[in-house]
Amino acid sequence: MENLKRQAEAAIREFLELFPMERGSLFVLGGSTSEVLGEKVGTRPSLEAAKAILEGLLPPLLERGIWVAVQGCEHLNRALVVEREAARAYGLEEVTVYPHPKAGGSLATAAFLRFQDPVMVESLKAQAQGGMDVGGVLIGMHLRPVAVPLRLSLRRIGEAILIAAKTRPKLVGGARAVYTREEMLRKLEEYRQRLP
Repeated sequence: MENLKRQAEAAIREFLELFPMERGSLFVLGGSTSEVLGEKVGTRPSLEAAKAILEGLLPPLLERGIWVAVQGCEHLNRALVVEREAARAYGLEEVTVYPHPKAGGSLATAAFLRFQDPVMVESLKAQAQGGMDVGGVLIGMHLRPVAVPLRLSLRRIGEAILIAAKTRPKLVGGARAVYTREEMLRKLEEYRQRLP
């Protein structure tokens, strides 16, 4: 279990190095402890593995003021555990259900037991700015529309494949649009030079 904690901590620290999320951002975590332990999803839930993963992941996120949502399994229609304050901040509707290892999964259960004032919400309304999927449990529906894979050096937590994603705002505009501050400043300078 100590190894799982170290792997989770290394993964989230690298994630935050590559994508420094702002205070108040929303991070989504989905995972299968069965996959982490080398088994088929849903066949070997482990609260111990879930606790170890959360012990590694949560502190670096929470010390930066990042809200964490932990996705439950398909038996709860992928409802998520969040802090009540995060639900309010993001306008998320609370639902009544309590996760347990066989319906919701060990990760959601461990998060519910660990969070200060946990509530369950049905959806993040595609507002998460980043997230991690441990074991291929599909968190994409919770991310903002333009999700970008984030390649971490650590490819697994335990035996489970680790997939990380960041998001970025949509690019809008047409042929004349610019997408970096530097390009905007260059265009402004060109414009000024053409003035009489």
